[in-house]
Amino acid sequence: MLTTYKMANLQPKHFIWRMEGDVAVIQLDRPDRKNPLTFESYAELRDTFRDLVYADDVNGVVIASNEGNYCSGGDVHDIIGPLVAMDMKDLLKFTRMTGDLVKAMINCAKPIISAVDGISVGAGAIMAMASDLRIGTPDAKTAFLFTRVGLAGCDMGACAILPRIIGQGRAAELLYTGRSMSAEEGYTWGYFNSMSTTEALEADAIRMAQRITAGPNFAHGITKTQLNQEWNMGLDQAIEAEAQAQAICMQTKDFETAYKAFVAKEKPVFEGA
Repeated sequence: MLTTYKMANLQPKHFIWRMEGDVAVIQLDRPDRKNPLTFESYAELRDTFRDLVYADDVNGVVIASNEGNYCSGGDVHDIIGPLVAMDMKDLLKFTRMTGDLVKAMINCAKPIISAVDGISVGAGAIMAMASDLRIGTPDAKTAFLFTRVGLAGCDMGACAILPRIIGQGRAAELLYTGRSMSAEEGYTWGYFNSMSTTEALEADAIRMAQRITAGPNFAHGITKTQLNQEWNMGLDQAIEAEAQAQAICMQTKDFETAYKAFVAKEKPVFEGA
């Protein structure tokens, strides 16, 4: 029998981690610089999301803003400067590592909600984009600004994921120009699932996450897997994949619990098994 894997007491070195029930809350912790990413925080976030696949005491994640900003992307001094001096081999190691963070978020089997306030640009915008759900504030400013620093807009999966959220034409405009998407545009275009205030943002995101994690968490992991894997499937493949996925879920205790609760006219209490 496999031993259980616990992550609630994680003590990361390069970001803040705390638990709200079974929901992990992550915050980048450099508010004086609008919470940029460094080589170290990239790697530690990647490894954390990879490990979440096996954690049975964390059922959801909120990536929260910190002191009015979400994330200002890669740190100019700690990342951008050193990249200019690297050769192609090392540059490719870096770009693969950043892409691996997105892969880890997508494949972590836990729903991720980003609570976006203030600046969310570059790799910060990518992290919010790679989340399952996003809540914004009127002060949220989102920019995929790679072309503004002489790079292509196709960074960390942006050309694949962003068009699926807001549409091809809108994504193309943002990725070509690097301009900021306003909070109003983000909500109208479906990038933000809902809007909040700066004061209520984090609590609203945690409440949303806990509402989800109160449900059948094993099944939620299946849903997340199917949402991502079906991007590359034809309709017949997708229907068959969902048939197999649902048959698996029908063997869980949660499915039986829901039936018994319905018969007894009670609210089901799911255990994620």
